[in-house]
Amino acid sequence: MHSIVQTMLEKYQCESENDFINALKEIFQEIALLGLWRAKFFEHAAFYGGTTLRILYGLDRFSEDMDFSLLVPNNSFNLNKYNQAIVDELAAYGFDVTVSSQNKNINTAIESAFIKANTIKQLLIINPNKKLGSSFHPKHTIKIKMEVDTNPPLGFEVEAKRLLLPIPFSVLSYSMADLFAGKLHALLCRKWMNRIKGRDWYDFYWYISRDVAVNLMHLKQRLVQSEHWDEDRDFTHRDLVELLNNKINEVDFDKAKMDVINFLKDKSSVEFWSQEFFTELTKRLKSVTF
Repeated sequence: MHSIVQTMLEKYQCESENDFINALKEIFQEIALLGLWRAKFFEHAAFYGGTTLRILYGLDRFSEDMDFSLLVPNNSFNLNKYNQAIVDELAAYGFDVTVSSQNKNINTAIESAFIKANTIKQLLIINPNKKLGSSFHPKHTIKIKMEVDTNPPLGFEVEAKRLLLPIPFSVLSYSMADLFAGKLHALLCRKWMNRIKGRDWYDFYWYISRDVAVNLMHLKQRLVQSEHWDEDRDFTHRDLVELLNNKINEVDFDKAKMDVINFLKDKSSVEFWSQEFFTELTKRLKSVTF
């Protein structure tokens, strides 16, 4: 194992296979960010979403996908030129992965790619106990989805955040107020089907508990773009609280717990989840207008 990977792994205190898999995914993510930095990706795009919150701001749950937003709209943008930079960076630290872009649907503004790796092989690289991977199917893979919004709603602010491992480098990120706006948009507008995204609700709680205010204007632009709000209509703090309370009344929070629980070290942190609990959180919500 590369000594830097060993150093990165030590912070996780892994005790189970699930712990090791979550740690491995996050190490992949951080090394991929380094590869993107070397390729000057952050001259064109900013990091946002749950993984940003986890890696750059200390969110205490694991996150799977890596989401980015272009700084200015560009429908011809694609990830192909950056894929090799990610492969090369992970290879330099001993990991064998592939990165492949997904054929873009002409009707979407999202450019997608996937980091893929054989789970057992990579677990054996980071852990000398070969029994660890014995219960996995030989073809089981780790897959990390990367998405870039090529036509983002504007009105957001960015900031440079520094990571120290694998080496010191910087990542351009949405500000916390705008990250919160993106999370609330997902929470309010995500199409659930039969799967409630408990991770959205966990992040909502996290923002409130850290006293983060949401940028109302950026949230409005996201809602307008997704056709969930009329552009000519004002969007106030009261409007947001009303939308949240309506959504809370629809949620089965027992199912929401099941979605998020494998991403948490302390599973008791969702014990008190209920409609009443989240309604109380909306009373503590703060907003700003930039």
